[in-house]
Amino acid sequence: MKINIGIIGGAGYTGGELLRILLNHPQANISFVNSKSQAGKPVYHTHGDLLGETELTFADEQDFSKADVLFLCSGHNESKKFLAANVIPESVKIIDLSTDFRDESEGFVYGLPELQREKIKTANKIANPGCFATSIELALLPLAQAGLLKDDVHVSAITGSTGAGQSLSATTHFSWRNNNISIYKAFTHQHLKEINQSLQALQADFGKAINFIPYRGNFTRGIMANVYTKFDGTIQEAQELYKAYYAAHPFTHVSEASEIDLKQVVNTNKCILHLEKHGDNLLISSVIDNLTKGASGQAVQNMNLIFGLDETTGLKLKPVGF
Repeated sequence: MKINIGIIGGAGYTGGELLRILLNHPQANISFVNSKSQAGKPVYHTHGDLLGETELTFADEQDFSKADVLFLCSGHNESKKFLAANVIPESVKIIDLSTDFRDESEGFVYGLPELQREKIKTANKIANPGCFATSIELALLPLAQAGLLKDDVHVSAITGSTGAGQSLSATTHFSWRNNNISIYKAFTHQHLKEINQSLQALQADFGKAINFIPYRGNFTRGIMANVYTKFDGTIQEAQELYKAYYAAHPFTHVSEASEIDLKQVVNTNKCILHLEKHGDNLLISSVIDNLTKGASGQAVQNMNLIFGLDETTGLKLKPVGF
């Protein structure tokens, strides 16, 4: 059975990644891809990596009856406007990649499979998690499930330039970003709300501070989040806890190597975690690709779960290691 797919806002980074994955997904049929700015143009004119992969053309209009699932890839606050302006048949599943419904309002389910896979399977509307949120939540969920988040959490995380989206700004120009690094939204990043929500879903009494310092990196793809908090157990106990939590989750892996790096996950739907014990602190390093596990890959993982497919279908992607 083919899944008929509609994409709204297909000209941006997440739309391009979604197309790349779905064009090679054995059960996917892309019925239409919408872009107001690129309507009438071949998809490969915008996404040059898709030259020779598809003859799809961006459309301005869309026939929702042709879709089993609708991916919303427009900017934040645009999904609410789109859904308010259009009547979507109840039979069409919706997967939103913006921040608009991550509080699980209006019937949306928060789409982090490692947190609530069974709930996702029966959902009609999915709010795809944020990229920083995904990397940080995966670093902390095993502790929350065990009720072991007893102190403040400290996070230092760096993201590639694609995390800012395709629209140009002063901090996304190559001449500014290259050979440069900066922090932004220290302690106030918008993903903190969904991170707290997810942790409290497993540990209801968690109310400590999450001290989050986000960095802009001078590379294009990937997130490394270094997270530490107090932990009374040994490193062996921590590793056992994390391996047990993620044993049934195919994309999240605990590495016992001396270190991990971004090239292990870029271009994949993986999250790799690394644990170290320093005094009373447990340091959890978490690496993901912000455009795949942090966005479009996770959206396809959610689609697979909704339609009863193995969640790895179309997502067995190899990293570019060198």
